[in-house]
Amino acid sequence: MKKVIAIVLCAVLLAVTAAGCSKSKSGPVAEISVFIWSEYLPQSVVDGFTEKYNVKVNVETFSSIADMYAKVKSAPSGTYDVIDAADFYIQRLSGEGFLEQLDYANIPNSVNIEPGYLARYFDPENLYSVPYLGGVATLCVNTDKVTKPITSYADIFDPEFANSIVIIDDFRVIIGAINVMLGFDYNETDPAKLAQTEAKLMELKPNIKLLDSDSPKTAMINGETTIGLIYSAEIAIAMDEVPAIEVVFPTEGQYLFFDSLCVAKGSKNKEWSEKFINYILDPEVSKGIVEVFPYTDPNKAAVALMDKAYLDNAAKNIPAEAIAKGLTPTDLEADTLQIYNDIWTKFTK
Repeated sequence: MKKVIAIVLCAVLLAVTAAGCSKSKSGPVAEISVFIWSEYLPQSVVDGFTEKYNVKVNVETFSSIADMYAKVKSAPSGTYDVIDAADFYIQRLSGEGFLEQLDYANIPNSVNIEPGYLARYFDPENLYSVPYLGGVATLCVNTDKVTKPITSYADIFDPEFANSIVIIDDFRVIIGAINVMLGFDYNETDPAKLAQTEAKLMELKPNIKLLDSDSPKTAMINGETTIGLIYSAEIAIAMDEVPAIEVVFPTEGQYLFFDSLCVAKGSKNKEWSEKFINYILDPEVSKGIVEVFPYTDPNKAAVALMDKAYLDNAAKNIPAEAIAKGLTPTDLEADTLQIYNDIWTKFTK
C-alpha cells in the first residue's frame, strides 16, 4: 500500500510539474500595445491586468497629442492596439479610418461612466471612444514666493516673474490662452488677430524658464519655478508636496480636456484591447489610477469610493464653475494651423 501511495504521489507531482513547465513555455495568452500620455497609466494597473489575464501589455508614451496623431497615422497597421486620444483628434482619427468601432459586450464596465462625459461632439454615438481621464491646463502659484494676486493670464506677464514660469509644450493651449486674454476666440482664425497674439506671446518669453509637458510639477516642487501653466493633475501632486502651491483658474477660462481610450484600426488583439479598457473602468482600478495621477475621473462608481482629500481638492476634482468656463480646441483648417505652428516655432526658438 505504501508503494502504491508513493507511486500515485509521484505521478501527481510529475503532472503538476509538467503543467507548470507547459505554462511557462507557452507564455502570455496574448499581447497588446498601449499608446498613452506619459505619467497617465500606473505600472501597477498594467501589472494587475497581466496578472489577472496573462496578457502582456507593452506601453509606449507620448508628450504631445500632435505627435500621437502623426505617429498613429504613419505607423504600420497593427502597431498599436489601445490609443489614448482627445477631442477633435478622435474625430479626425475615426473619420480617417484609423479607429475600430468598439464592441461594448467586451466593455460592460462602461455603465460606470458619468453620462455627462458621453456623446460628445467628437464621438456623438460613442462608437470609437471610452472616457478615461479629464482635467484642465491652468495656472498655479507658489504663494510663499509670489505675493501679488494672480487671477488672469495677463498677471504672469509682470517683469518680476522673469525666468520663473514653467508652461506645457502645447501650442494650442498656450496660444489659446493668449487669444482669450486679448479678447479673441480661443480658436481664433483671423490672421490679423493672430498676429497680435504672436506679438503678445513674445512678450511672455523672458518670463519662461521651462517648457515641459512630461513632468512640469517637478520645477514647481523643487522651487525652480514659482508659477506654472500646467496640467491640473501635475498641480495637484505639487500641492501635495508643497502646501504653499495653489491652483488658480483664470478669469478668462482654461483649457478643458477629456481623454478617451480607443482601439486602433487593424489591432491584432481587438477583444483583449477592449477587455483592457473594461479593466480600467473597474471602480477600484480607476480609483487607483487617480490616486497616482490625480486627474478628474469620469467614472462615477470610482468617484463614489474617493475620500475627501480627492473630492475637496480643486486641482483633482475640478469645480463645476471652472468646467463651465472650460475652453476646448477645435479642428483648424490647414492654413490657420500653419499660422499657429509658425507662432510656436518662433516662440520656442
